Amino acid sequence: MNAMKPRADRVAIVPAVRIMEDEAEVLAQIEMPGVTKDGLEIKVDGNILTIEGKRADEVPAGRFLIRERRHADYHKAFSIDESIDRDAITADLVDGVLNLRLKMKEAAKPRRIAIT
Repeated sequence: MNAMKPRADRVAIVPAVRIMEDEAEVLAQIEMPGVTKDGLEIKVDGNILTIEGKRADEVPAGRFLIRERRHADYHKAFSIDESIDRDAITADLVDGVLNLRLKMKEAAKPRRIAIT
């Protein structure tokens, strides 16, 4: 993945996030419209998961009449606990939504105890 450097001329905004959990994994859906696979950097350093998304520098022709959406990059960091298997984190980007799947370690998954 390309190294991403902060840009002095643009700020990073916090993307909207939805997080769900089941017995096997945590699914984080992060809205990052305008970001491509090449513009993403996802890192795990200790207990911190960091996501940075860089949008293309395209500036549309013409004059803005209304501009409610900022042309900014994205930055989000999460603290993750020891129950997450750092080697089993996967990611895909579909229609501007980054889907992160954080698998639980086997020891952290609930298990049924057989009664004898």
